[in-house]
Amino acid sequence: MPIVSDTPLARRVLGKPRVYLTRRLVPAVEARMAELFDLTINEADAPLTRDQLVSAMRNTDVLVPTVTDRIDATMIEDCGDRLGLIANFGAGIEHIDLAAARARKIIVTNTPGVFTDDTADLTMMLILSVPRRLGEGSRLVRDGAWTGWTPTQLLGRSIGGKRLAIVGMGRIGQAVAHRARAFGMDVTYHNRRPLPGAIENMLGARYVSDLDKLLAEADVISLHCPASAETHHLLDAERIALLKPGAYVINTARGDLIDEEALIAALQSGQIGGAGLDVYAHEPNVDPRLIAQPNVITLPHLGSATVEGRSLAGEKVIANIRFWSDGHRPPDQVLQGWA
Repeated sequence: MPIVSDTPLARRVLGKPRVYLTRRLVPAVEARMAELFDLTINEADAPLTRDQLVSAMRNTDVLVPTVTDRIDATMIEDCGDRLGLIANFGAGIEHIDLAAARARKIIVTNTPGVFTDDTADLTMMLILSVPRRLGEGSRLVRDGAWTGWTPTQLLGRSIGGKRLAIVGMGRIGQAVAHRARAFGMDVTYHNRRPLPGAIENMLGARYVSDLDKLLAEADVISLHCPASAETHHLLDAERIALLKPGAYVINTARGDLIDEEALIAALQSGQIGGAGLDVYAHEPNVDPRLIAQPNVITLPHLGSATVEGRSLAGEKVIANIRFWSDGHRPPDQVLQGWA
């Protein structure tokens, strides 16, 4: 075990810190981590069980988890005294009990910003694809059922001049607004607080303080808020009932933002026009009724799935570990509750 020296914010590790990687990363990132650290990788590349995670946490200086790893207060209490850093791969940290980590003086870092454009690109692709019925068209060709062009086949909806409602106007929400404006959409948004006027003008976006009003007036709704107790089932049966007939729902954020039962009922009844989903309530299990619905495009959590984005995130993880092990504050420390 390396000799360590604790500071209020970091831990100087004399020798290579022991690092546990819970999922496989791109080869270049893994190779660099193996050079710099005493690295253990979950070779199976499947989500670890609770007991496996606790075991890893007890025997390592740094845990590198992903969104598939739920790390609660009890697990942190049971992990022993060695773990000093949870260097999360990804920007979202709702799967980690930050208060429990803080109480044990375990620093938590993330990788903000690197997936913004990739996720916004995927979101815009769904905003374009669902109204134009591209999923249905692709299946028609793939199944050998296309008999040729006709004037009325798979008529969709254009998005120019349609109103896009963005719920959650952080980095990704703003990047989506920027793209949507280029396609001639009328962009409205709801957030905990309005953006500065200069940013609103740059994005061509209008703030709506009343979420229900925002949803009721939208042609397309795109969700970009984090998962929390406050946002759980943000789009529930009541709010789905407010949507315009034929409205489209896009979710590339977190699955539990939507009450899936209510969404399925609205899709099956024809109350809304369709949905584009990259995340689900019970991943990796996707409700077969969503898959069977012709006006739904279902993707396997691809929002950040580019070589460039995943490589940059890995580089951020490496930088955070190196800063921490040298006794410095990591550049991407999650600062809730820290001085």
